[in-house]
Amino acid sequence: MTHFSENIILRKAQFPNTRYQGSKLKLVNWIGENVKFLDFENTGDIFGGTAAVSYMFKMKDKSVVYNDLLKFNYYTGAALIENSSELINYDDLNIVLSEQNDENYSLVQNIFKDVYFTDDENIFIDNYIYNLNSYFDHYSYKYAMLLWCLFQACIIKRPFNLFHRKNLYMRTNDVKRSFGNKVTWDKSFNWYIRKFTEELNQAIFDNGKQNISLNMDAMELDIDFDLVYIDTPYISINGSNVDYLHFYHFLEGLCGYEGWKDKIDFSKKHKPLKNIFNPWNYKDKISKAFVDLLNKYRKSHIVISYRSDGIPSIEFLVDTLKKLKKNVTVFSYGEYRYVLSQNGKSQEMLILGYD
Repeated sequence: MTHFSENIILRKAQFPNTRYQGSKLKLVNWIGENVKFLDFENTGDIFGGTAAVSYMFKMKDKSVVYNDLLKFNYYTGAALIENSSELINYDDLNIVLSEQNDENYSLVQNIFKDVYFTDDENIFIDNYIYNLNSYFDHYSYKYAMLLWCLFQACIIKRPFNLFHRKNLYMRTNDVKRSFGNKVTWDKSFNWYIRKFTEELNQAIFDNGKQNISLNMDAMELDIDFDLVYIDTPYISINGSNVDYLHFYHFLEGLCGYEGWKDKIDFSKKHKPLKNIFNPWNYKDKISKAFVDLLNKYRKSHIVISYRSDGIPSIEFLVDTLKKLKKNVTVFSYGEYRYVLSQNGKSQEMLILGYD
């Protein structure tokens, strides 16, 4: 039974399901409602993540610049936001799913053996990347789309949907389980690639505007936005942080397969990428990073997604915005718990600064 339709059925575009930590997919309608009174055309989603918020703005016929520091997220933006018409077809799938044997593409099966996936799954991933790199232009939308499908397949087959520890045994041990879904984990990569191809094709549409995806530090963007949306990595009041590179280093590695090995920290069992300094991951650096960022975009409407127990505090951000904008408004969604969150009392907040 196939989960890929040869004949594309024209239906209303729909954002695909996401299993990404911190995704705003369930909050996008609330965000959209609270900013609709603002006058804006071009928007910058400068910590783009899953692209759920960018997609919402694209659906509202705004011109969108999606940006993210991580390369695998950039490909998400290219596939879903910048792309307006390209679709994956049977020929594309036949290419990436065909079996090849190239000794230069054996990194996953050699380095990540018994870490995240089974031996056969590791071979599949190496083979898929070989086909992708050999037959598709790295700057094409199809390359980005086919990578996105692989990312989603990798994520859904992981306990907790993360790559933060070596825990393949949680999938393979024959024990009674109180969490997770062994049926989901055990479906093949081939099955998931076809499933996510369907979802991705369904999401593609043209809003008649120019939309682009970038892979830059948000402080280095040189673009004037009517509205800038900010959803930085989160640090809770107890100092714990969400380090997306640590959570998804495996996907980042797939984006630069040839140079991946040289960037791996082999001192750790789960073989993450070597740490790269990011002020958004340090509680003693993040306040200054916010001040600098808000000053940079002081000419734009500023919209910040935040948590009520974050570092810096809501009060700090409001006070900083009041020095830059005539009006500052704070909205609360109420208690909203993310996957793996230990704080059920933290509230999702939206902070608006506008003139």
